Amino acid sequence: MRRPILALIALSATLLGFVAAARAESSDWALNEGGRMRLVVLPADADGKRAAALQIEPSPGWITYWREPGDAGIPPSITLAPGSGYTLNDIGYPVPKRIDNGDLRDIGYDAPVTLPLVLSGPVGGSSSGDLKASVFIGLCRNICIPFQAEFQLSLTLSETAKAEEAEIVAAARKTRPEPPSPDLAVKSHALSSDGKQMSLTLTVPEGTAPDEAEIFVTGPSGHVFFADGERRLDGNALTVALPISGLPRKYDIHGKHWGLLVKTGGRAMETTLAFD
Repeated sequence: MRRPILALIALSATLLGFVAAARAESSDWALNEGGRMRLVVLPADADGKRAAALQIEPSPGWITYWREPGDAGIPPSITLAPGSGYTLNDIGYPVPKRIDNGDLRDIGYDAPVTLPLVLSGPVGGSSSGDLKASVFIGLCRNICIPFQAEFQLSLTLSETAKAEEAEIVAAARKTRPEPPSPDLAVKSHALSSDGKQMSLTLTVPEGTAPDEAEIFVTGPSGHVFFADGERRLDGNALTVALPISGLPRKYDIHGKHWGLLVKTGGRAMETTLAFD
């Protein structure tokens, strides 16, 4: 079961991050019992695109979450103020870890993590107003605490990238999983007719042990599957029988796209599973 977070929403007003003071490229830290977070935004390119990052630093003993949090928790949400001229084009997620707590299995981060972002705004970096963003994340220890912060940054034509902020964004981009490659990719995938098992065959690096690969499959929003059953390794082909449960009633897989994350040998690969 998920942790009881709904009752905490009403209490979260006392735990919200303050409105961060504006600076040219990064906000001040928003503070919470369970940690802190801030936004870093680099100058725009010629097309108005801005590389950016959301830095999240959980307090010791606390965790925060991946895009699908597992059995409990709250995935990150970033909303830019409508009418500001800025939009969020992409949010990336560094390689997460499975975090077991009793019967609960979460997916997230138990150390500082930085989510790489791509924003777009007026071409040339000009702006008729400030960038305003509302960020909502979950931080958990024994209970989950909703953490919301409002950020406002003044972005102007005269910006120059600071070395520290540029390095933060560059480092965040390097933490994302790699795309499929000849030695780490999906060979085939299929969902059984009753929707209760997925057959997944992967190409894995030579020398991979059958139980070494950690596999997360994300289905419809709010669903993640990582309790795999039987495995068989034939050369560099790893076949996994993945139990599937909790799908919506009469769920139709045709035309859907699920996600796959595979961790093995110090590497991580992420891709999409398309179902015809």
